[in-house]
Amino acid sequence: MPDDLSSDTLPPVPHQFTASPRDAAALEKLARQARADLERINLPPPAWVLPAESAGAGMPVLDVLVAGAGMCGQTAAFALRREGITNIRVIDRAARGDEGPWGTYARMLTLRSPKQVGGPELGVPTLSFRAWYEAQHGSAGWEALHKIGRIDWRDYLLWVRDTVGLPVDNGVALRSVSHSDDGRLLVVELTNPQGRRETVRTRQLVLALGRDGSGAPRWPSFPSLRRDDPHAAGRVFHSADAIDFAALAGKRIGVLGAGASAFDNAACALEAGAAEVVLFARRPQLPQVNKSKAASSHGFLRGFEGLDDARKWRVYTYIFDEQVPPPWETVRRCDAHAAFTLFLGTPWLDVAPDAEGVEVSTPNGGSERFDAVIFGTGFDVDLLDRPEIARYTPLVDTWAQHVMPEEAQRYPEPARFPYLGAGFELRGRAGVAGSTEAEALSRMRLFNWGATMSHGALAGDIPGLAIGATRLAHAIARDLFVEDADRHWARLLAHEEPELIATRWYAPDRRD
Repeated sequence: MPDDLSSDTLPPVPHQFTASPRDAAALEKLARQARADLERINLPPPAWVLPAESAGAGMPVLDVLVAGAGMCGQTAAFALRREGITNIRVIDRAARGDEGPWGTYARMLTLRSPKQVGGPELGVPTLSFRAWYEAQHGSAGWEALHKIGRIDWRDYLLWVRDTVGLPVDNGVALRSVSHSDDGRLLVVELTNPQGRRETVRTRQLVLALGRDGSGAPRWPSFPSLRRDDPHAAGRVFHSADAIDFAALAGKRIGVLGAGASAFDNAACALEAGAAEVVLFARRPQLPQVNKSKAASSHGFLRGFEGLDDARKWRVYTYIFDEQVPPPWETVRRCDAHAAFTLFLGTPWLDVAPDAEGVEVSTPNGGSERFDAVIFGTGFDVDLLDRPEIARYTPLVDTWAQHVMPEEAQRYPEPARFPYLGAGFELRGRAGVAGSTEAEALSRMRLFNWGATMSHGALAGDIPGLAIGATRLAHAIARDLFVEDADRHWARLLAHEEPELIATRWYAPDRRD
């Protein structure tokens, strides 16, 4: 801690908790009010999408398959229903309640966002988190709330899902994607809870596969570390892994990283009774300013997609370079323990697990011995790591193709982000245009962190979620309509609903 500050001079940390007490009766009453509100504004509207032309006898076709029922996938599906698109299916490989990070690898006490944040309710007040919380704890409880508890947020999302009647097939995993001969239907292989494979056909696919849905957890490369090393099992973890923190009690733990997940995992180890937790950061000081807050206004979130490539590249390479500081409450959560130490300006040069623990090499010939280590190094974006769309990844357009080579070399991770269309659709690289593969790619919508370079933080960060989900649903509605434009024209011609039949001016159609 800097010399001019002490625990006595710092402001107190507001009360935080992951979950508040539940009031099932109050939530059921609120659900009835929310459904009545939806009915008052005619949501969902009547279905309008024409049945897809059959892919063969007895082969039904979905209009949209949403892969992933976490916060983004659920909100995208709700937005589709709001547009009258009902022939959809939502799947998630996880069990109910384990969709997304909230009940699994997210280890913060509260959300980072302010409690007033909205998104999953899509503008319906009685579906908002505030309405959900006040129904159980009153307005005084809301006023006293500092930030939203992580488990409260998970349970709120499940309540919204149930209230709006959004079915989710849990335990169903996306395995692979291919396409029909003309590219106009996607052929998707799924695995059901019993392990049996299932083939479904869909006109549109929303890939809402979570934070790692455009890549994988970022594992640093070290000379002595192999992912398949048996000594690494149970001793070397990524912050996204399932970690038994109780098993770390009484042990010395090393954590690598300067962001929120590094501090969250350090705090969990400390609270589980670790003898010592040492966190190492490469930077000489922690990031101080969360620049992404300046990129979260409605104007920024709505307008970013309309910027030219150079401005988009400038914005997010700058934000990524600056990095996001850990929330101050999370830092204080660690500092509250005498067993916590932070080493700044101390990168790891090597990680060598053995039968007894892990040896970590640091600069100037130093080394540290730990019982286990945790990488709080976040997630990479590289579609080559996504086996579900492996057939298409060499064809996907990326930002590397839209900036100067020296810029792509200077910023390799932003360069790997997919270069998306205005409706979050994947695009083919030069030379792929006009092919059936390009047609198939245009029917895959990436609605997760991988959309950030093209659309801003609309598919991962809560403040932009409603804007992103609405934009996605509008784009899918547009494309489904345009694809069937001639069939809608025929429906228009065939429409007969005499308006004046109840008046003396009614004139029967005499064309017959």
